[in-house]
Amino acid sequence: MAAPLMEELSDYLGSPEPAVRLMLSILLGYPFAVIYRRYLFNQSPWIIHLYHASTGLALAAFNFGSQVCHSALCIVIQFLMLRLMGRTVTAVLSSFVFQMTYLLLGYYFTATEEYDIKWTMPHCVLSLKLIGLSFDYYDGGKEPTELSAEQQKGALRDVPSLLEVCGFSYFYGGFLVGPQFTLRSYQKLVSKELSDTPGELPNSVLPALKRFTLGLACLSVFTFAGPYYTDAYFLTDEFEAQPFWYRCVFILIWAKVNLYKYVSCWLISEGVCILVGLGYNGKDQEGVHLWNGCANMKIWTYETTPLFTGTINSFNINTNAWVARHIFKRLKFLGNKMASQMATMVFLAVWHGLHSGYVLCFSMEFIIVNVEKQAMALVKDSPLLTSLANSPLYPFIYGVQQFVHWLFMGYPLVPFCLFTYDKWLKVYSSVYFCGHIFFFAAYLILPYLRKALVPRKGEKKQE
Repeated sequence: MAAPLMEELSDYLGSPEPAVRLMLSILLGYPFAVIYRRYLFNQSPWIIHLYHASTGLALAAFNFGSQVCHSALCIVIQFLMLRLMGRTVTAVLSSFVFQMTYLLLGYYFTATEEYDIKWTMPHCVLSLKLIGLSFDYYDGGKEPTELSAEQQKGALRDVPSLLEVCGFSYFYGGFLVGPQFTLRSYQKLVSKELSDTPGELPNSVLPALKRFTLGLACLSVFTFAGPYYTDAYFLTDEFEAQPFWYRCVFILIWAKVNLYKYVSCWLISEGVCILVGLGYNGKDQEGVHLWNGCANMKIWTYETTPLFTGTINSFNINTNAWVARHIFKRLKFLGNKMASQMATMVFLAVWHGLHSGYVLCFSMEFIIVNVEKQAMALVKDSPLLTSLANSPLYPFIYGVQQFVHWLFMGYPLVPFCLFTYDKWLKVYSSVYFCGHIFFFAAYLILPYLRKALVPRKGEKKQE
């Protein structure tokens, strides 16, 4: 009965059935959260764990059927690693290798040349959760003085139960599309610590509705504009026949529109986390309660920043924070920040999938970010450029920055979305590899501009 109903609904909405199921599942987090608040908030921890695990499993089965066995198997094996291998480096490495290998094998056997919503989509979120769990359990065996403040927040002093790990892993507000959060945060939720009134229901309905409404607004933009800016259009003869400027502007608008499908899912899921209390993040300096503990988007920064780093830092925040905490910062033994950054980018590319487009996207992101850092340092150190940036011309400069920023945000996004070599190469050829040329030229020219525009140390101005 459910299958024909979903087929009819997807036909009516004009969207693929897996996408409709996914969005319905994300939205179902709100009634699940209401039930938790109304009937389960004051129940015993094991009842809460059971509720979160069973509802998350139900959503997984609704979307992926019997393939829910993959997540269940990885959760059980991760739990056994914690129990049998203890707080050891071997346990952490075993967890990392097993979870990533399982995920990559899933990609290998299920991937196609299109974006498919399969069991591997939530599994990539789950793999980070479980790897992070092994790191946090390992950190829990160290003295607090040996840990950073960030590590202390996630460190686990006690062995979690299997039911607790299941509740944490399948929690309906984060299982499908994120956000990432630690088991320690989940434990605080269950013990009623994550509230503006500890021990009582959080006053989080209004903050949750704000994120929900914002998510629906972004979803509306994608729903109405998405059909006009599709990935498939890049591969048509009509696109190639368009003028060069049109192709560039299309990439810019396409990127902006298509990213809203991710933004909308994250904002709606964040609302669920806020509603149950998981999003509570203490108070700011003025004593105002914060609900951004599970924020995956800084939406104002995302919409207004003219910088590539600004967009990256405001997009998929919790995943970026996870990678920074568990990959980048733990590679400090390499003794080279650049090497740590490169290794982190490689991890992100592989974690997303096995297509060449992911490798190209993140390698270009690495180059773009480093070129931008050089350019920003040049503007800061050059009196001429600093005065220009603070002049009445800045609104015009800002507009140019935004155009360049979103054009070249879309440029590496092309291989990310088209996946395979033959497709993204065709698009790049149609725009004459303008992004590659632009950033390669910038990389070569910036040192010479620095010599010309930045006064040498000790140099005095001539009167």
